[in-house]
Amino acid sequence: MFLAFQIADIIRVPFGYILDWLYQFTTNYGVSLILFAIIVRLVLIPINAKSKKSMMKMSRLQPRIQEIKDKYPNDQQKQQEAINKLQHEEGATMGCGGCLWSLVPLFIMLPLYHVVRQPIQYMLHESADAAAAIVDLVKNSNPEYFSSNDFYDQLVAASHLKEFAEAIRAAGIEVSQRTLEGLNFSFLNIDLNQIPNWKIWTWTEFSWNALGGLLIPLLSASSQMVQMWLSQRSNNSLVTNEKGLEDKEAAQQSQSAQTTKMMLWMMPIMSLWIGFTVPAALSLYWFVGGLVSMIENHFMTKHYRKVYDAEDAARQERYLEQLAIEEEKERIRAEKRAANPDGITENTSKKKLQQKQKAEDEAARAAAKKEYEVKRGIAEEETVEKQTLSGIPERPYCKGRAYDPNRYNSTEDK
Repeated sequence: MFLAFQIADIIRVPFGYILDWLYQFTTNYGVSLILFAIIVRLVLIPINAKSKKSMMKMSRLQPRIQEIKDKYPNDQQKQQEAINKLQHEEGATMGCGGCLWSLVPLFIMLPLYHVVRQPIQYMLHESADAAAAIVDLVKNSNPEYFSSNDFYDQLVAASHLKEFAEAIRAAGIEVSQRTLEGLNFSFLNIDLNQIPNWKIWTWTEFSWNALGGLLIPLLSASSQMVQMWLSQRSNNSLVTNEKGLEDKEAAQQSQSAQTTKMMLWMMPIMSLWIGFTVPAALSLYWFVGGLVSMIENHFMTKHYRKVYDAEDAARQERYLEQLAIEEEKERIRAEKRAANPDGITENTSKKKLQQKQKAEDEAARAAAKKEYEVKRGIAEEETVEKQTLSGIPERPYCKGRAYDPNRYNSTEDK
C-alpha cells in the first residue's frame, strides 16, 4: 500500500503545484480549475491519440471479425487464432500499440482526482496528518458544513480555513500562514464547495448559488452524452468491409456498437448521480474536461480519417484490380467454352507430348534429307514395305485385320 501511494504521488504532487500556481495566478479557484482541466487534457493528448487510433482501428475490423466468427461458430480456438492474425496484420493488437492505451488515461485521471478533492494536502502542500487534524477540528466545531460522505471532507474544510484560523493556531496544528488564509471557492457567485441539491421543491428561496450548483452537474452529464454520441458516430463511419467500402449494417450490429449504445445512456446517468453527491468543483472539472475531450476527438477523428480513407482507397484499388483479373480469366474461359462446346480435350500428358514432338522432329529431318537428295540428283530406290498380316508391325502374327487362317498350312495341303 505504501508503494502504491508513493507511485500515485509521482502524479499528484507535480499537478498539485500546477493547480496551486494557477490559483495564485488567477486568484480564483473556478478559473484555476478550468485551466487545470485543460492542461491535464493537453498533457494526455499523446496517450489519448493512441487510444483513439486503436479504437478506430478496432471499429474498422468489426465486419471481418464477425465473418471469422460466422466461419468458425463452433471452434473457439480457430476463431481466436484467425482474429489475432487479422488484428496483427492490421496493427490493432493488444498491448502497447493496442487497446491498452485506452486504460492509461484512467490510471492518470484517478490520482488527479485526488488533487482536486484534497486541496489542503496538494494545493497548500500540508502534510496528511495536518490536513486530517484540520478536518477533524472544523467538523467537530460545525458538523453541519459536512455531508454524510466524508470522502470530500478536506475540500469542505479548505473553504473554512480562514474562519477557523485562530482555532487552528490554538490547537497547535503547524501550518503555513498561506494555509490559514484559506481558499476562495466562489466562481461566478457559485460556491464550488457546495454539494448541489436537485430537490427544487425544498428550496426555501431562489438563489443563483443554488441554481448554479444544480446546472453544473446537468451540464457535465450532457457534455458526456454528446461526447459519447459523437465518438460512436465517428467510429461507426469508419467500419469498412474487405472491399474498403463503408458497412453501415455491420457497424450497427457489431458488439462494440451495442456496448456503446448502452454506455451512451448509462455513463451520463451515473455522472449525473455522482454530480449530486460530490462538491460542484468536481463536476466543473469533469464538465471542462468533457468539452476539451470533444474538441480533441473532433481533430483526432479528422486526422485519422484521412489516414484510414487512404487505406480504404488502396483496398478498393486492390479489390478492383483483383476483380478485373477474375473477369479476364472468366472471359478467356468463356471463349474456350464457345470454341469447344462439346468439351472434348486433347490428351496433353507430358509423355504423349514428348513422343509427338519426337515424331514431328524425325519426320522433319527425313523430309529435309529427301529434299536434299533430290536436289543433288541422288536416286533413291523405292522400297516397298511388306504389309504384315495383322497390320501391326510390332506384332505380325497376332489376329488383326489381315489375319489369314491358312498362314501356317503346309504347301502340300494347299
